[in-house]
Amino acid sequence: MKGSGFFAMPALVEQSEAKRSPYFEFLRVASMSAGVYRLPAGGNDEQAPHGQDELYYVVEGKARIRVGSNEQAVSAGSLVFVAAGEAHRFSGITEDLSVLVVFAPAESE
Repeated sequence: MKGSGFFAMPALVEQSEAKRSPYFEFLRVASMSAGVYRLPAGGNDEQAPHGQDELYYVVEGKARIRVGSNEQAVSAGSLVFVAAGEAHRFSGITEDLSVLVVFAPAESE
């Protein structure tokens, strides 16, 4: 992507649902990538540690997240930073979870 871009979260969630995959990447440049991560209530988070720093912004839903040895409840409006290589996982998802994820630099494929 070159230049600037404008995105609407409802449209991104809709595109994510159509893809039928938990993660939908909508932005990739050398310095960062971003996507929408969605997990259903009662679902399992199967992700492994990433080689990039990442920032989660919970758009909707309720769950818990463990980052390293720390665990905390998250809901709409929560922000969570995860350092590169750190183990992390959502659990106890009680309401469908939609999360904006930003990787820096761009996530490795």
